[in-house]
Amino acid sequence: MNTRLILGLALLSPILCPATDLPVISGVETQPLAAQVRRLTDALQINGAPLSAAETAELTSAANLSNADTASAKMQAVLDPHCLVEVTINPEMRVKAVPGPVSTELLEQGWRTFLIKVVNDAGTTAALNIFSPQAESVYSGGSARNASDLRLRPRTSVTEPIKAADLWLDLQPFDKPPLQPTLSGLRLEYRLVSLYARDAGKREATLTFDVGQGTQDLGFRSETALLFSAAAARMITLRVHDEHGAPTTASFLIRDRAQRVYPSVAKRLAPDFGFQPQIYRADGDQIRLPDGEYTITFSRGPESIPQLRTIQVDEATHELAFQVERWIDPAQLGWWSGDHHIHAAGCAHYTNPTEGVLAQDMMRHCLGEDLKVGCNLTWGPCFDYQKQFFTGHEDKVSQFPYLLRYDIEVSGFGSHRSGHLCLLRLRDQMYPGGESKDHWPTLGLNTLRWAKAQGALVGPAHSGWGLQPANENDPRRNDPKGPQNLPTVTNDLPNYIIPPFNGIGANEYIVDVTHELPGPDGKLTPAVDFMSMVDTPYPWELNIWYHTLNVGFRTRISGETDFPCIYGERVGIGRSYVQLPEKWTYEDWCEGIRAGRNYVSDGYSHLLDFRANETRVGENGSELLLAAPGTVHLAARVAARLDEMPNDAIRHAPAAQKPYWNIERARIGETREVPVEVIVNGRSVATKHIVADGRIQDISFDAPIEHSSWVALRILPSSHTNPIFILVGDQPIRASKRSAEWCRKCVEQCWSQKERTYAEGEQAAARLAYDHARETYDRLIAESPVE
Repeated sequence: MNTRLILGLALLSPILCPATDLPVISGVETQPLAAQVRRLTDALQINGAPLSAAETAELTSAANLSNADTASAKMQAVLDPHCLVEVTINPEMRVKAVPGPVSTELLEQGWRTFLIKVVNDAGTTAALNIFSPQAESVYSGGSARNASDLRLRPRTSVTEPIKAADLWLDLQPFDKPPLQPTLSGLRLEYRLVSLYARDAGKREATLTFDVGQGTQDLGFRSETALLFSAAAARMITLRVHDEHGAPTTASFLIRDRAQRVYPSVAKRLAPDFGFQPQIYRADGDQIRLPDGEYTITFSRGPESIPQLRTIQVDEATHELAFQVERWIDPAQLGWWSGDHHIHAAGCAHYTNPTEGVLAQDMMRHCLGEDLKVGCNLTWGPCFDYQKQFFTGHEDKVSQFPYLLRYDIEVSGFGSHRSGHLCLLRLRDQMYPGGESKDHWPTLGLNTLRWAKAQGALVGPAHSGWGLQPANENDPRRNDPKGPQNLPTVTNDLPNYIIPPFNGIGANEYIVDVTHELPGPDGKLTPAVDFMSMVDTPYPWELNIWYHTLNVGFRTRISGETDFPCIYGERVGIGRSYVQLPEKWTYEDWCEGIRAGRNYVSDGYSHLLDFRANETRVGENGSELLLAAPGTVHLAARVAARLDEMPNDAIRHAPAAQKPYWNIERARIGETREVPVEVIVNGRSVATKHIVADGRIQDISFDAPIEHSSWVALRILPSSHTNPIFILVGDQPIRASKRSAEWCRKCVEQCWSQKERTYAEGEQAAARLAYDHARETYDRLIAESPVE
């Protein structure tokens, strides 16, 4: 064999090296080394791997020695036996890694922390990167959030593709305080790395080290192969019961003393999702944990009271029991929760080993969050794989009152560029003329026409995208490839800034809402049934809705999460609570939204039984008739729950991490109060504060009504009722000429952005649709009084 080839293969294939004692490094000043070692010992304590008292005393003694070489030698004598690897960085920034003397014993389903000895002859202050092909996520596809934290990189060595069975390792370098994220530049220092074993038994892994200098060149990175042995964890049975003592499913967030999550997110496959810290377990399910101390946060959706428990796992630990505690149960009061927009594929979901996850996986998450209805929407990614699960009925995994059904989001195909559409309660999921997604119409109104003909419940998804109140003179507004996150000028409701209409929310809605389309019986029905709320900024969602209500349209609202695309934290971040009898179906739930017999919420506040005089929301068209102007008595039962102290994690989180709708944002100052507002024609006309302590409270207002108007209640930004329409003298609602003028201008702005998105064969239909909207708003402007 060619000697050059042999040498090349030797360089490319790390050799399984035996552990050796590490050489003592001299020429290191005592004071900076001692300071780094003190931070190291603190970091070991944080990671649950403290040095012994004798070792700590020996380090303290060494730090007080006058001779620097003697001091550093004594510190190395204490620390080197804990080293997994020694990494040497030469003056040219070339890296060499050799195994250290520590035992390579790991824990199945658990973490063990090791030291890395760094001999930094280059004096670099770069980060020491550590990665392993065996530590790559089993989660393929989507956007696993842990990737940056774990510093996982694509493999750079020439090896065969790694099989899932070989992806047994997880690793976490520790570069948080008290340690620095980069090397100090000192010739000698120590770093920490924690390793996690998915499996018990003997396993080999290759660890690769570099300092970011020419990592494609083998000389600037170094690989070392190590043989590990992982001791088996303990099998623990979970007993999970609801507040009545019945078996159920709930959420478990398990952390060790170092705040590491169990099981490792990088090693999760369905039903556990690799983009969430929590897992969902049913009564009788089992988990594996090594011996040690853990905290478990146990909950079952926003209506439950989270419980934090500290446990010690040892030879006596065979079973752990948990029972749900609630602060409210809307279902017992006749209001049933649901999320009309969740996905089993795309975004954060994996595409391998299956194209997304299955119904039973999504059902487990709905059960664990006590979400009664989950609408699993098939969309662009994995469309041809996921379409097989559509039946036109509730999925077979449903177990009343927990119902799951497959429907469609027009996203990534068809008319998606004029605004995504949620199509619920479909009888046929495939638009005529093909068997996939490439033949669908590009005009949203054409999509709605087909869906409404089969009795579907329809509305725009993530309504606020493209509707931000941005500076009307910003040139980026008209760039079809421009940013979605243009600066917001105001959060006032209502406001009269013309949005850019450059997104995928309720953009074409401004046109479609003016149309009526034939239903299954041929009778005309509104082209749009609802707008989606909760998963985009509330001023962007509510402003267009308020304006279209002000000119007489009666679109309802429904809560959604768009899981796991906008939110991957959990299903049911945005919810609709629909008032229904004791026995009901998925179709009943959808029809409740069509009638407006629901409120939207993040689950932490509730607006129950809203009524105006004797008219209840969602009954008889939500209409109250008045012969003449007068005072209307508004009433509801309301409840909200805030922690006694403000949740600083939410209040001070970066804007990108804050939920758009969250009860914490509604908190009044440092109190435990939130405002309940009366909204008349889009404006807040009265407010009362309630203590958000979980109690259901009666609340009422007297609102003067001078002309036909719509009224609603809200706890902003946490919950909002649907409107009640008050008709004075049997006159239609024409509450605002400014709203009508705003809508008319929005049609032109929408056309300027969406004309290019309509296929040539649909251009004529699009012009007719927009012309109809122009004529409708011109008529409404003429009919509306000057404010």
